[in-house]
Amino acid sequence: MQARKLTLVVSLPANDAKLARAALEEGADGLKVHMNVGHRASGNRFGSLDEYENTFREIRSLFEGPLGIVPAGGAEEAKPEEIGRLAPLGFDFYSIYAHHLPSFMLHETGLDRTFAVNEFSDLALLSSASRYGFTAVEASIVPGDEYGTPLTFADVLKYRSVVERAGIPVLLPSQRKLVPDDVLVLGDTGIKAIMLGAIVVGKTEETMRRAVADFRAAIDRWN
Repeated sequence: MQARKLTLVVSLPANDAKLARAALEEGADGLKVHMNVGHRASGNRFGSLDEYENTFREIRSLFEGPLGIVPAGGAEEAKPEEIGRLAPLGFDFYSIYAHHLPSFMLHETGLDRTFAVNEFSDLALLSSASRYGFTAVEASIVPGDEYGTPLTFADVLKYRSVVERAGIPVLLPSQRKLVPDDVLVLGDTGIKAIMLGAIVVGKTEETMRRAVADFRAAIDRWN
């Protein structure tokens, strides 16, 4: 994200190597997967690392770009033993809500640290994140009952506030029903990565390919 103006990441709606391959073939720069968490947008419940280890190895073998993981949906669900296995599997970073992130994950894990803020987070605290080694923040600030609705200027103003306060790169997940035409304003707002999830890419290879290809073309035009 430091080297590019705008990066395209896909948050996979399922831990599925076929979906990963489709996203990469259509131009995704990086991927994010999940474990130990219920995912509102996809409707999936992701299980333990043991369930996905082989799949994660297969996904890692597909590309050399950034591969991240949401390791838990709560501080109690983040297990030190599992976190310690992630870097050897080839993961590059973890992403987790600040209020789900247990203190042990502030120690060395072999992974870059990113975290998410939600609509209830105190954005005045964002400037402190770099002190603890965090390299990016995910602006997951859309209320759950508004998922899948269009991007508005009110959202853009909030995203700009995150950018101005964070001091580290800001990733934007597609909680809104983002469209390729949104790339221009998001790039100009200072977002460093657009992360497409289930609301935009759907759940099939076909919808994945179409969405990623369209956003890839829009980002390349902006960059």
